[in-house]
Amino acid sequence: MTDTTEGLGAERLRDRIAAELDRTRARTALLTDVVDEAELVRQHSPLMSPLVWDLAHVGNQEELWLVRDVGGRDPVRRDIDDLYDAFKQPRKDRPALPLLPPGEARAYVSTVRAKVYDLLDVIRFTDRPLVTDGFAFGMVVQHEQQHDETMLATHQLRSGPAVLHAPPPPEPRATVGGEVLVPAGPFTMGTDTDPWALDNERPAHRVDLPAYVIDAAPVTNGQFRRFIADGGYDDPRWWSTAGWAHRIEADLTAPMHWRRDGDGWAYRRFGRWSAVRDDEPVVHVGWYEAQAYATWAGKRLPTEAEWEKAARWDPATGRSRRYPWGDDDPTAAHANLDQRHLWPAPVGAYPDGASPLGVHQLMGDVWEWTSTAFRGHPGFTAFPYREYSEVFFGDDYRVLRGGSFGTDRAACRGTFRNWDYPIRRQIFSGFRCARDARPEESQP
Repeated sequence: MTDTTEGLGAERLRDRIAAELDRTRARTALLTDVVDEAELVRQHSPLMSPLVWDLAHVGNQEELWLVRDVGGRDPVRRDIDDLYDAFKQPRKDRPALPLLPPGEARAYVSTVRAKVYDLLDVIRFTDRPLVTDGFAFGMVVQHEQQHDETMLATHQLRSGPAVLHAPPPPEPRATVGGEVLVPAGPFTMGTDTDPWALDNERPAHRVDLPAYVIDAAPVTNGQFRRFIADGGYDDPRWWSTAGWAHRIEADLTAPMHWRRDGDGWAYRRFGRWSAVRDDEPVVHVGWYEAQAYATWAGKRLPTEAEWEKAARWDPATGRSRRYPWGDDDPTAAHANLDQRHLWPAPVGAYPDGASPLGVHQLMGDVWEWTSTAFRGHPGFTAFPYREYSEVFFGDDYRVLRGGSFGTDRAACRGTFRNWDYPIRRQIFSGFRCARDARPEESQP
């Protein structure tokens, strides 16, 4: 989306934005229409908001940024701004707030969207940086899609019968395993050219890395089960001091949503129990668990830069691609995205999505923990507000990359950065391992 000249280019951009807004709202409606009003207003976990809060919140952000800021229009509901301010209202406290009831919340987001469509008809995409290439609209789309993934995680936490349905992911089409050597040398990390890239993805900068080895696929359930069977959760040798303290306090014994099933394990997926499948990427593990597994396996978690080089660097040209497979937008053949399926695909299901080096399933399936604390790239500038990224910088959060089956393609690319606390497991998180290359491996 780079043609921003007024005229035909602007009309194409308007059509693209309208399509993204429609597609995104359809997903929000699906996630909130499949449960009754009592389920919408209930808090299913103190880690999450009631679904009705997320619904009105995405409308409020759309009103703040597009209706009021970009459009300069009169407020729709200024009286609810504080209720839906994520910084002012901790998740655990949101059920006690005087939230809009479901019908009123739906009417509110519909009214806001109608005003946004009116604005889209007349907006000039050359007025100021906030609207160049439709950035503010793209930011709102990505924000709503991120909350759609959050709402999907809330559905995974809710009790009761299944209400979400989707076909299973594809079966493997390639045999994938082992490790991939990434040669020493520089690559370009981040972006200056992706029009909807967020501030923490910018600016593009050169990073020079020594040779390293990275897993060709995410760690699978079968591999993680061997860690459990070997007493991995009971042996402090594999855990950091902070990780072991959390393991004890939280009584961690397996990934979230797993339970013993005879001699094996079962996994609850959106209200349905099924046997843990060994060839699927493990999901719902925190950073401390991922770190402990990697130590047990004689490896480590990749740094964020290592993950991105493995995902984007093309050794034939030396350039960094937008996605592992190239610059074209993801399709159903490339990655398990868009909530098309409701759990990770088995390893080898997406050979078309592999990187030039042969690293698979870097996009979709599971968010992948890295060892890196969340900070800005060199030369970072907050845009359009500090609260999107900068206030989270520091050692409290670890970076996750690549998206999950619950992530939309609008909020997933080779430079997209997610972050969370190391203890978080309700997110659709997994990992792959890396290690330093041995001298004999790094020789050309």
